Amino acid sequence: MAVENCTGFPDFILLGLSDRQDVQRGLSVLFLLVFGITVIANLGMVWLINMDPRLHTPMYYFLSNLSFCDVCYSSTVYPKMLADFLSEQKTIPYNLCAIQMFLFCAFEVVELAVMAYDRYVAICNPLLYTVTMSRSICTQLVAIAYLVGLADSAIHTCCTFRLLFCNSNIINHFFCDIPPLLALSSSDTSINEMVMFTFIGCVVGFSIITICLSYSYIITTILRMNSAEGRRKTLSTCASHLTAVAIFHGTPLFMYFRPSSSYSMDTDKMAPVFYTVVIPMLNPLIYSLRNKDVKCALKKATGTKLCSG
Repeated sequence: MAVENCTGFPDFILLGLSDRQDVQRGLSVLFLLVFGITVIANLGMVWLINMDPRLHTPMYYFLSNLSFCDVCYSSTVYPKMLADFLSEQKTIPYNLCAIQMFLFCAFEVVELAVMAYDRYVAICNPLLYTVTMSRSICTQLVAIAYLVGLADSAIHTCCTFRLLFCNSNIINHFFCDIPPLLALSSSDTSINEMVMFTFIGCVVGFSIITICLSYSYIITTILRMNSAEGRRKTLSTCASHLTAVAIFHGTPLFMYFRPSSSYSMDTDKMAPVFYTVVIPMLNPLIYSLRNKDVKCALKKATGTKLCSG
């Protein structure tokens, strides 16, 4: 459609997860509960790590940043989604849609790759750990992770909102994400798809390669250990991180690495629900339930009997 014949829309309409009022009311209660748990658990993790001197190590510094990212990540989606559950008019202004997309994409965390590198240094080069993972280096690694996310997000947001939306303003989704907007656009989206595959491929690919290389060295080091108890303890320190990696990277790869013609939004809404709703809630639980240091710090903070050993 020619640009001069295109009449733009001042806002978009989000269809959400369901058009049934009874289902929406039920989902509003469920997601409000989940959002509350997500915020309390993640901010609680950040507070606990900052308050307890035993947790002032690179691993927990990265974990506190992961928790902060999870709060920001979910907060870009939850408030609008909860408001839409209770509203007849599920509109979002054009500019706010762009802002939501930018903030959401900015927290596609490279933090997990940094955490994998931290585990590699701790297990494979323990004598150099305090030098290699000094506070200044940790701060630089976190800053790089944030800058990569912000740059990647800015590219995707600018490319997406240069498209024309002439035929409809109805987004079959519950927030402003890249795939549903590409499917809605009346412009040729082939360049956008190429940019999306390239940049997400680079960011996610770098993260996955870093994780795989780190754990290949970690596994080699573990296999060389003579003590079965030593191997078990070393593996247990990596189990939480590996669980988080599998959950976090698996869902976005399924969501984004397909051509827009293959999207079925009614089905594909489930994947974003998982990584915007479930993962930010699970991360603090994954890293705390089997972590003795975190459990001891929590017991100390709540005034219960301290754990021994």
